[in-house]
Amino acid sequence: MIILGVDPGTAVTGYGVIRVVNNSVSWVDSGVIVTNASAPLPERLLLIYDGIRGKLAEHSPHRVSVEEAFYGKNVHTTLVLGHARGVAMLAAAQHGCEVSEYSPREIKKSVTGNGNAAKEQVEYMVKMLLKPPVEKMRQDAYDALATAMCDFHNMGRKTLLTRKQ
Repeated sequence: MIILGVDPGTAVTGYGVIRVVNNSVSWVDSGVIVTNASAPLPERLLLIYDGIRGKLAEHSPHRVSVEEAFYGKNVHTTLVLGHARGVAMLAAAQHGCEVSEYSPREIKKSVTGNGNAAKEQVEYMVKMLLKPPVEKMRQDAYDALATAMCDFHNMGRKTLLTRKQ
């Protein structure tokens, strides 16, 4: 099974692809989609959409996991982030993938055991667990890989819950 994780943002959207075989997880691909901060929002969203569609076509994931919006003090930023999440989920749905959403806290807890972990701790654990061959990645790519890992960890829980019902 292939899982694509997405860390959405209108300036930088991270993506991370993992392969699951039995109960083992391995790195496949990761990186970022960078948009021009001065470009109009519709152009930036199209670039994100096309970038995610490209990764969907390249890797044919079964599942896509997307980080939920962080509700900070700036409502405008949260709304704009919602647009980036929306185009990523739209691309995944059009590709026929099952889409899951996870909060930043759930992702951190899944990968590090601590829902309040610092970004550096998440990066460290992703490096230890997946051993990506890429020397220097942007934080957004590590966050996307962590999102995919979170989905992997939660798949088993969801399967157990479904069996009990």
